Amino acid sequence: MIAEKGEMTLSRNRNNRVGPIYAVAALWLAWVLVLPLFSIMHYMPLILLAVAVYNLVNAMGKKRDVEERRKEPVTVTEVKKETPKKKSTGNPQVDALIEKRDEAISEMRRLNVNIENPTITAQINDMEYTTSKIFDHVIAHPDKAGQISKFLNYYLPTTIKLLNTYDRMNSQGIKGDNITGTMKKVEETLQTVVEAYHKQLDTLFAGEALDINSDITVMENLMRQEGLTDDGMNEIKLTLSDSN
Repeated sequence: MIAEKGEMTLSRNRNNRVGPIYAVAALWLAWVLVLPLFSIMHYMPLILLAVAVYNLVNAMGKKRDVEERRKEPVTVTEVKKETPKKKSTGNPQVDALIEKRDEAISEMRRLNVNIENPTITAQINDMEYTTSKIFDHVIAHPDKAGQISKFLNYYLPTTIKLLNTYDRMNSQGIKGDNITGTMKKVEETLQTVVEAYHKQLDTLFAGEALDINSDITVMENLMRQEGLTDDGMNEIKLTLSDSN
């Protein structure tokens, strides 16, 4: 079973590589049989068309490959290989965060493959990156887990629900008031969600920003008192002149 599947994958990859080349060759053959190729001006439209045909056939091959992969049965061996047993960190809270992060990222990537919309693809990529950064920061600082409780329990699952709804409606291939209206509403909402994710990540650094500002203020005051800054040197000179 695994050997047959490997042969199918190899054959499919070979077809995907040579398919665009065959298409371009067929285009050139058909062109020279119908139209002349006597000057550079005759070649230019053919070259441009050949590039377009190559890209189109290549894209169609990749899309067909993705669809065929989804239809292929997954063996028990592959499941075990794809889902290795995760090691525990020794902290149940951190383990739960890692599991939730991996599940969310995996689902975002699956939806990103299904949804063929350049704008939404960019937004999912952004949310995936920001989500990973949020989890990584809280995993490194478990005491901040309370700061992302709404993000974990509402914003993140609701975002994935919206994307799943969009994916299901988009796959129907039918345009109606309910489908089109709902899809448009999701599209309009996603940019706001992206910005909210950015603010959630930024909020996690609020305490550190405050600490750094306090440290900077203390350092500046100390350097001024020690005469290690221009302001401090001027104060020392005024004090000496007054004493004289």
